[in-house]
Amino acid sequence: MVKQEISVASFSRVYDLDEVETALNGLGEGANEALRATYEKMLKTGNLRFCVKPNRMPSIDDLIDALPNFSAPLDDIRKQVALCLETEDRLELMPLLLLGEPGIGKTHFAKQLARLLGTAYQYVAMSSLTAGWILSGASSQWKNAKPGKVFDALVNGSYANPVIAVDEIDKASGDSQYDPLGALYALLEHDTAESFIDEFAEIPINAGNVIWIATANDERAIPEPILNRMNVYEIPPPDHEGARRIAQSIYGEIRGAHNWGLRFPETLGDATLDALKRASPREMRRAILNGFGAARIAGRDRIEPADIRLDYGNRRKPIGF
Repeated sequence: MVKQEISVASFSRVYDLDEVETALNGLGEGANEALRATYEKMLKTGNLRFCVKPNRMPSIDDLIDALPNFSAPLDDIRKQVALCLETEDRLELMPLLLLGEPGIGKTHFAKQLARLLGTAYQYVAMSSLTAGWILSGASSQWKNAKPGKVFDALVNGSYANPVIAVDEIDKASGDSQYDPLGALYALLEHDTAESFIDEFAEIPINAGNVIWIATANDERAIPEPILNRMNVYEIPPPDHEGARRIAQSIYGEIRGAHNWGLRFPETLGDATLDALKRASPREMRRAILNGFGAARIAGRDRIEPADIRLDYGNRRKPIGF
């Protein structure tokens, strides 16, 4: 399990209070009540959010050890962190696009990177989106409209530079009117992201410090202008030894997230790791979590190879009567 680093935090202004107050005072009697409540909350909570960065070089080697097939993007992140250490400069990371097979651990990497940098993590599943307003908000003139994911992360969150993982960007779908990727053209460029306007709130938001990580299986489905805004990495499947280290990392993460994990040892046995080494990280997580339960039912505080099942993803036959 990768430890969260101690980070230094400055404050960053994510919106202008005068603009919010002006917008609130300009609402008529028949205005959207959710919009009115949003403005009031923005004034109440204030416009300053933490903008964090490591105060020393984080344990990137530990994360490479846990996720060896992500060494290329991590080596580049190391270079960018080195530039801002011991200065007042903010951490600038180019948006990342991780290409690789399903279940290879791309979203797990994004979550671990947020933990390493000491910031928040937001997840957006593009495969389930059918309209661009999920990222950028929908006009308050529409029924049940609300702000988008970016607004929510920055205004309702605590950090000005969260990691936002845009999962399966190649599977985004929309209609002729709404492009699910449309907001990203502005959000992935630092200069335009600094004054990003959510269509619901219509207040400029500074999204220029957001750390973007997109994942995809096939880059051919991604528009070229989006690809040009990102550093693209092909993530290979881990070798057998790398898979064992990933399994150990996932085991440590699950164990550390639950009180019942204290009953179990810090490491998996060699035979159990061998039982997991041919699985994808997604399959590993499912099998390890079920392995914890199987061990307890058997009255043990250690996961054995017999507790590992890799067929949970298979469609089961229905029960008939």
